[in-house]
Amino acid sequence: MPFWAWIIFYVLVLAMLVIDLRMFAKKGQHEVNVKEAMQMTAVWIGVSLLFCAGIYFFYPVTPHEKAMEFLAGYLIEKSLSMDNLFVFLMLFTFFGVERKYQHEVLFWGIFGALVLRSIFIFAGAAMVQRFEWILGLFGLFLLYTGAKMFSHDDEQITDPSKNIIVRWFKKFFPVVGQMHGDDFFIRRRGHLIATPLFVALLVIETSDVAFAVDSIPAVFSVTQDPFIVLTSNIFAILGLRAMYFALAAVAKYFKYLKYGLGIILIFVGIKMILAMNEYINALASLAGISLKMPHIEISTSLSLAVIFGVLMISVLLSLILKKAEIIDNKPEEDSLLK
Repeated sequence: MPFWAWIIFYVLVLAMLVIDLRMFAKKGQHEVNVKEAMQMTAVWIGVSLLFCAGIYFFYPVTPHEKAMEFLAGYLIEKSLSMDNLFVFLMLFTFFGVERKYQHEVLFWGIFGALVLRSIFIFAGAAMVQRFEWILGLFGLFLLYTGAKMFSHDDEQITDPSKNIIVRWFKKFFPVVGQMHGDDFFIRRRGHLIATPLFVALLVIETSDVAFAVDSIPAVFSVTQDPFIVLTSNIFAILGLRAMYFALAAVAKYFKYLKYGLGIILIFVGIKMILAMNEYINALASLAGISLKMPHIEISTSLSLAVIFGVLMISVLLSLILKKAEIIDNKPEEDSLLK
């Protein structure tokens, strides 16, 4: 892609962030309800689809294929980012951040994520271009993280105050013990002091870095085009704040979503490993094993169908089983009332 295309993309992203921030600024300390969050989520998805249409009509090479790659990357990142939302919910509960202040933390958290992920993606693309075999390592790592989804205990909550970044920050910067509205810093006796709200922001930023380690390699499974990897990833997380407020109220209904995310990670991991047959055969040959593993390429359209299908099944299964659980518990509640 020409350099001007990158400039247009980042100008578009910054403009949307400014518009989004000003919308909240007009409302002041406003608690975003589910209806508003759903409307905002629909707007972000609509903008992402318009950008995808732009790729389809104006991308300089194989525009149809690139549009499909964008959609697949967007869906992978969007589905994996849902796991972020449950972590954000836990962090806000731990730090006691009121709902009306959460949008401020999420805005700057997402802004920081845009910068950090851009750096990761450019570095990752350069590494993949120079050392293609790294994709095989990405695939193995995704298999591992996908399998961990099935053994992860939702009830096990890690103390965010033990975060290494938070501990390092507190060594060099004083932190006040209580919240001060939506202020990240306050002044006392001429000294600048951080509030727990800023500490929550630090933990969210470091949590996003951890999630990026999973999601960015997953997007490389459908395309190695840096422009498609970057734009699909960033558009997916741009609407993360709106999606948080939409899902926070109904998070308890998506109990089995993590299993769907685990299956998606395992699928994209296998996809990446299957494409590394030449390197696997070479390693086997060094070990004295005659392995003639064929090259198996899973198309972008098939990947898109599998990812979307698994995501929908896991969401529907969560809703159906949750409804059945409510019905089963209702007779017990009725008997107690009697």
